[in-house]
Amino acid sequence: MISKEPNSQAEVAAAAAARATDSGPAHTGADGTGDDAPARRAAAVDSTAAAFPFNRIKAAEFGREQALDPPQGPHVAAPAAVTGSTLSECRVTAKTGAAAAAGSNAAVAPLEAVRADASGQRLTTNQGVPLAENQNSLKAGLRGPALLKDFILREKITHFDHERIPERIVHARGSGAHGYFENYEPLTEFTRAALFSAAGKRTPVFVRFSTVAGERGSKDTARDVRGFAVKFYTDEGNWDLVGNNMPVFFIQDAMKFPDLVHAVKPEPHHAMPQAASAHDTFWDFVSLMPESTHMLLWLMSDRAIPRSYRMMQGFGVHTFRFVNAAGASTFVKFHWTPLQGTHSLVWDEAVKISGADPDYHRRDLWEAIEAGDCPQWELGVQLISEEAAQAYSFDVLDASKIVPEELVPITPVGRLVLDRNPDNFFAETEQVAFCAAHVVPGVDFSNDPLLAGRIHSYVDTQISRLGGPNFHEVPINAPLAPVHNNQRDGMHRRTVHRGRVAYEPNSLGGGCPFQAGSAGFVPFPEPVQQDEVRGRPEKFAEHYRQATLFYVSQSPAEQAHIAAAFRFELSKVTVPAVRERMLASLRNVADDLAQQVADGLGMALPEPMPRAIEPSAAPEVTHSPALSLRARPGEAGVRSRKVAILVAGGVNAATVAALQRALLQAGAVPRLVGPRIGLVDSTGPGVIDADASLENEPSCLFDGVIVPDGEMPALRRDGRVLEFLKDQYRHCKTMLLVGASTSLLQNAGIPADETDAGLLMAAAWADGLPQRFIEALAMHRHFDRERDPPLV
Repeated sequence: MISKEPNSQAEVAAAAAARATDSGPAHTGADGTGDDAPARRAAAVDSTAAAFPFNRIKAAEFGREQALDPPQGPHVAAPAAVTGSTLSECRVTAKTGAAAAAGSNAAVAPLEAVRADASGQRLTTNQGVPLAENQNSLKAGLRGPALLKDFILREKITHFDHERIPERIVHARGSGAHGYFENYEPLTEFTRAALFSAAGKRTPVFVRFSTVAGERGSKDTARDVRGFAVKFYTDEGNWDLVGNNMPVFFIQDAMKFPDLVHAVKPEPHHAMPQAASAHDTFWDFVSLMPESTHMLLWLMSDRAIPRSYRMMQGFGVHTFRFVNAAGASTFVKFHWTPLQGTHSLVWDEAVKISGADPDYHRRDLWEAIEAGDCPQWELGVQLISEEAAQAYSFDVLDASKIVPEELVPITPVGRLVLDRNPDNFFAETEQVAFCAAHVVPGVDFSNDPLLAGRIHSYVDTQISRLGGPNFHEVPINAPLAPVHNNQRDGMHRRTVHRGRVAYEPNSLGGGCPFQAGSAGFVPFPEPVQQDEVRGRPEKFAEHYRQATLFYVSQSPAEQAHIAAAFRFELSKVTVPAVRERMLASLRNVADDLAQQVADGLGMALPEPMPRAIEPSAAPEVTHSPALSLRARPGEAGVRSRKVAILVAGGVNAATVAALQRALLQAGAVPRLVGPRIGLVDSTGPGVIDADASLENEPSCLFDGVIVPDGEMPALRRDGRVLEFLKDQYRHCKTMLLVGASTSLLQNAGIPADETDAGLLMAAAWADGLPQRFIEALAMHRHFDRERDPPLV
């Protein structure tokens, strides 16, 4: 409507013309519009468009110099009436709210904007209709048929029927947490990435850990690679560093990724085995792919069965680029090192945990954060110049190779802290979408042919899994950096865009949003002058040296575990020719390893598998202590370690209290484990209330065990106690037995070896016993007692 009576014929004409949306006058100027809002907007739109007589940066689309330093897009400050969708946006309701603030995207906000809490609220439908009754469907009479018009039942059942979304093809089973990354010192010499720009700068993160091969409902402790994916919510957009707990991979080119996954997944004719590589198709594939050998050594090592997500390393796997503000590039490899050290399970233990608690790793991460024992990792980088990379005997673009730390040391650059559990597993951990293609200015890709496929594959997967191209608007995926572009529509679009402009260049929106120019992401201009071919460089053809490097760098116990893992996995293969082929390949790694595996399979050693190519250059590093798990014991001591204190009638309450106090002060988690849960008759003052039982918390769930003094005849009569102690001993854990309890060792067939640093025995209680136990527990395992086959 006209805000006030027009004063002239020009004002009347302008007001009349501004009310049409299909045609307009030849001239719309500022003169003669008066106070009429539509007329003033028409004039403002015209004057804004007139500021763009032509596309001033068109010439910048051509030529190398312009490509290296693109200009900012032309734009002008436009009145709100020009950029808005409607003049009626000033009319506010409880639903519409106010108009969008200039330059804002309200869909990009902290998660508090979408959190919900029903405390003190009544039950409603999804449309907000209060439910009078939520127990019965609507029927024609008490015994009559259910009625189709029961919209409440239909809504509830329909939503339930569609609660699940497709699971990830790989990395389906995962756990996540929120936290932050804190940068140590500016890295501006190497990268312009915002998160590395200043000392002490903190960037919010969400981290997801996962297994690779199993389905969403599979077990945590399978022998498998673990995903280690970090989403950085940086000032200049989201960066997803999507890596693993192993620094190499099975294949060198993305062309083979579908083949690898099809081979390791359950065999299609009977869908077995779940979350396991010990079957024919996997070993058939990898025995024909010698480039997999290095990764197989990692997979058969203790790295594949970590004690906790909090106690495993993470790696970016690929070689990336850092690019600084001047456009200079440096190759970079990323390493996460846990402050709690690198520790693993043993195989027998991992198998038993999978039955006792399939959620073992998920529970461990959740409980640690809930207890305030926040997991931490240090981020380190290996920085490599193009010239140095060219000189190596291996190719840094080969994802089946590492750059040994002895060749390029790791430089610590910051720390990762996980300090908040999700509110809702589905909304956050399940819907989070990591994409290898998500990088920020200052981080770029190398020509790694496996990385090239991941750049496409992750985005493509999320579109299918999360129902369309707008998965970036799911709150856990939305960046904290401003989002402004001309992408529109699609399934599940959440943002309500203001204005009529959805293209670039434009003048009707003042040129906005405009291209950022050199302030935005500029790809590193790597010169490429090659023929288009399907193939790989000759350096990619050396498949065994780094596998040998990994094996010889392990401790004797770790080497024994690798041989045992190969023996177990290949024993599950039903085709002898596949076993023989794998043994032939292992001969190129280490003859002693191949011999141990062959002996375990009852086979003679075959001739070594022919190599794809004979190496021409000597390896730079032949032994790397950093590759052993023992190289990183960690700084956390016994924090969060779980200790079973076995209790029964006759236990000394004072001893139990002293042990609980000492363990809690050291940061460990003591549990009172009895034949059943509940109160236990004890000697001396104090109440003993067992919070776990031999039935619901078996030995494999604990890092150590203490049997305090006291007669406790119920323990001697319970065969589960002997199994408990046998497993603790067999799994090389720390054990303390006091007083009469020491006789349980003989009953369990455990040798009372005084040289065993993890087997502590005392004829009577002494004040120094808790500290001795804590010191031994900090060693994690006592592999000197390990035998194959086990003594007990």
